[in-house]
Amino acid sequence: MTLNQFVSYLDAILEPENFESDISLNGVQVQNSDKDAPIKKIAFAVDACYETARQAIEHGADVLVVHHGLFWGKPVAINGPHYDLIKLMIENNLSLYACHIPLDANKEVGNNYGLARKIGLSEDSLEGFGKWRGMTLGVKGSFENARTIDEIKSCLFGPGEKPLSVLPFGKKLIKTVGIISGGAWEELDYAIEENLDLYITGEVSHQVYHQCLENKINFIAGGHYQTETMGVSLLKNLVEEETNLETVFIDVPTGL
Repeated sequence: MTLNQFVSYLDAILEPENFESDISLNGVQVQNSDKDAPIKKIAFAVDACYETARQAIEHGADVLVVHHGLFWGKPVAINGPHYDLIKLMIENNLSLYACHIPLDANKEVGNNYGLARKIGLSEDSLEGFGKWRGMTLGVKGSFENARTIDEIKSCLFGPGEKPLSVLPFGKKLIKTVGIISGGAWEELDYAIEENLDLYITGEVSHQVYHQCLENKINFIAGGHYQTETMGVSLLKNLVEEETNLETVFIDVPTGL
């Protein structure tokens, strides 16, 4: 498989053309020296940064696939650390493919649907939830049997992981949940409007405390990084299953 073929394969899964309001320059952000040359190994990570690129090269990867790329809607000068990172990729012939909102929203390998399945929301109940720049990016659903917030936390986090913040200000037995990974604390309003029992995201802000308390809703901030390892991990597994490419997940947690 060549880089061009691999990009076409990813685009068919993630459908970035349906998320034109995303400012993240989804797709190839750094190409290789020969787009028609065979690629053999793909690295997956949450962030495009010097450390993930360095480890991808160390693992012998031809392509690094990330959720958070290098460009966010405005020109960036190629100097300082930005120059160092791009220079490292070019000198080691490492391509970069980034996919932001399409990877949040994807129903098969997305962050939010993945988290919904991880905590055990009923598959039949899952539907789109919450908008950003006119794009639906989250998911909501319900449990067949109501669960406590501690039971949900135990499903959500693995060994050594812990949430940034938990605000248990709603029902003791939780039936309905809305999920938007990453930095979506402001989208709490959608969960309140829909009278959901629990809202799960990555980050938290001071003002969320009283907003949750006064609206009697539970809130889990699982960490921006921790809630967004899901999509790249699921995409990695799918690539392993459907292609002959080797894969590796590069874990560089931020604790945030």
